[in-house]
Amino acid sequence: MASKGDIDRKDPVVGDNDSNSDDKGKIRHIENDGKILAELPDVAVESPQAFGPPELIRNMSPGERQEVEKRLKRKIDLRLMPMIVLMYILNYLDRNNIAAAKYAGIIEDLKLKGTEFQTSVSILFVGYLLMQVPSNLVLNKIGKPAIYLPACMVVWGVISTATAACTNFGGLLACRFMLGFVEAAYFPGCLYYLSCWYTRKELGFRTAVFYSGALISGAFSGLIAAGVTGNMDGTLGHRAWRWLFIIEGVITIGVAVVAFFILPNFPHTTSWLTEEERQLAVWRLAEDVGQEDWEGSEKQSFKEGLKLAFSDIKTYVLMVLLFGIVASGTVTNFFPTVVGSLKYKPVPTLLLTVPPYVLAVITTFLNSAHADKTGERFFHITIPLCFAMAAYILAAATTKTAPRYLAMMIMVPGVYTGYVVALAWISNSLPRPPAKRAAALAFINAISNTSSIYASYMYPNTAGPRYLIAMCVNCGTCIMAIAAALTLRVMLVRLNKKLERGEYVEGAINAVPSEAGAKGFRFRI
Repeated sequence: MASKGDIDRKDPVVGDNDSNSDDKGKIRHIENDGKILAELPDVAVESPQAFGPPELIRNMSPGERQEVEKRLKRKIDLRLMPMIVLMYILNYLDRNNIAAAKYAGIIEDLKLKGTEFQTSVSILFVGYLLMQVPSNLVLNKIGKPAIYLPACMVVWGVISTATAACTNFGGLLACRFMLGFVEAAYFPGCLYYLSCWYTRKELGFRTAVFYSGALISGAFSGLIAAGVTGNMDGTLGHRAWRWLFIIEGVITIGVAVVAFFILPNFPHTTSWLTEEERQLAVWRLAEDVGQEDWEGSEKQSFKEGLKLAFSDIKTYVLMVLLFGIVASGTVTNFFPTVVGSLKYKPVPTLLLTVPPYVLAVITTFLNSAHADKTGERFFHITIPLCFAMAAYILAAATTKTAPRYLAMMIMVPGVYTGYVVALAWISNSLPRPPAKRAAALAFINAISNTSSIYASYMYPNTAGPRYLIAMCVNCGTCIMAIAAALTLRVMLVRLNKKLERGEYVEGAINAVPSEAGAKGFRFRI
């Protein structure tokens, strides 16, 4: 006899796959009296046998599983994280060294006039935008990041080195455009790369570690530029700015060659894992959301990935969120110029750009680690943005040295402390299938970087020292980002309530039965 609990419970019932009925494959919620309460759209429903751990994993005791997983994560962390951070440091150095080159003689040597320098900065992002989505889809298709990413790095290293040979505005413009075109593969590619190795609860901190490369490069850029400008100007007949491009470009090429031999591919395509480790690497991602993460290349259609990403409203809310954060952080593209408004000489100015980035690394690690520990996203993004807004208001309101430098110390951590959590929120909110995630990550990152095109014209020397328009715009984009984060949180809360009621949610893991369903898959808010 059925218990009262059995009678009151609404069970999901899967339509008989052998039936000739038109209702084949649909999921219905049925009361005990047979009345259909809700009929869900056609979805691919896994049978109980179709979703489960492989035999090697199934035969492990919980203690053995924990020990093997700990060993696996340590192995991947050591092979993956240091190298992608180092590569990103050089990616960011090669992209932004033109800001330091301004203090090393590039404007005088190339006889740049009017807004030509600003155009040289912004043109990089045109190429950067064009290539991000196609590159991520290619990476997802071929499944060989250990070859693809270092190969792109070699090419952008060559272009960066060649920039030292420019003799006029046209040559500089061409080099900058091509540099952006090739560098576009790296950042969104690495975000997708990380999401293919780490579970949702692990992703936030690893994203922060990865993005620390950009912040560390901001610190190193000032130190390297100060050293080159102070000691190599005129060496072998070359100005300091040329040595800046040569040194950083050659280092980039060397590191890229080493990366070929160190980076892993995706879990399914990495040869140096044991069979036990490979199966566990694949299974723990599937277990995290209740669905296999990898599909064969024949199923990973470019068109399908784009279609799924563009048809999900969360993609556009995340796009506005990331655009607002990146737009408010464009001050870093001209940070030496902003710090230069304090009226120190070139070398001290470059050295003063270092401390804000060091502080940003510390706050980013602490914030992202806490976000992963608690599983919370919204406040870990919006609270740092409030500090950034306060910094921009202070910078625009005074011309005194001490409060202005305090504002500069806060604005970089204020923007980027929450930014890395927002990056992880993309993969958390658009988990599967991988082709969709790859397309969404690249599309969102591409659109968010359009702000760097117009921002280059907001920091002319004539606007200093307060840069009023730039600081006001940055405040406005902070508000935009906070509003988008709030919108996304409200949306995800509503979707989680639907999942709790057993209702179908587009873009969530709806397979019945599934391990994630049993554990209660929920979007992170």
